[in-house]
Amino acid sequence: MADWFQREIVDDGQLAVLLLLVSFVVTFVATRLITRTIRAGRGPFKDNVSHTGVHVHHAVPGIILLVVGSFTIIATDATTPWFEICAVLVGIGTSLVLDEFALILHLQDVYWTDEGRISVQLVALAAACLGLFLLGYNPVNAIVDDDEVGTTVVATSLTVGLHLVFILLCVVKGKYKVALFGAFLPFFAVVAALRLARPTSRWATHRYSPDKMAEATARAAAQDARYGPFTRWLSDFIGGKPSEPDPPPAPVRQVTG
Repeated sequence: MADWFQREIVDDGQLAVLLLLVSFVVTFVATRLITRTIRAGRGPFKDNVSHTGVHVHHAVPGIILLVVGSFTIIATDATTPWFEICAVLVGIGTSLVLDEFALILHLQDVYWTDEGRISVQLVALAAACLGLFLLGYNPVNAIVDDDEVGTTVVATSLTVGLHLVFILLCVVKGKYKVALFGAFLPFFAVVAALRLARPTSRWATHRYSPDKMAEATARAAAQDARYGPFTRWLSDFIGGKPSEPDPPPAPVRQVTG
């Protein structure tokens, strides 16, 4: 076992990826256990609101860890052991931020609402993508001869640029899970980007006619009816069942001056 770990993980340069994945998963599990005990009114963190009424969401330390890890890995030129240390910092920070992705997306505390399920789904997809990295799958890797470097750089840049366009289209169309998974499997990003947007997305709201909006709504309802029960059960099992109603949409503020 030790020989395999040395050969396949350490010598193959995958130790940082493994530490990133482990720290990401362990942080998410620990965070969900803590938040569940807080919701139940138990544990040492149940009184997590300061005397001023301020509650610091765990996305805040997550962002700080992400910044520290990112800056440190650049400043140390990715040398051992800083590379591995930064991988752990980024893994912890990313997990804390993605666990509250729904809150950041809606700018409302939807952690224990039905809208909060997207955080759990994105964490699961991110862990799966890290697993693909650990297995050696990198969508932008290319091994080329020296004579072909220039041509390949141009071709790779155009391909990656087009790939990013499809991923951004998925995001604008409200298909966040497919956007993350499509970063590793481009086919999914292309198909999802070309199909109808989710009816609640920015793309549909600003671009769809009433007839097309009705078509998008019907398709989304059919997909939710087919795959929704299983994904909801899995999300509840991993992250906890929502116990609060979805909040009303935040009022739109007009900026003057």
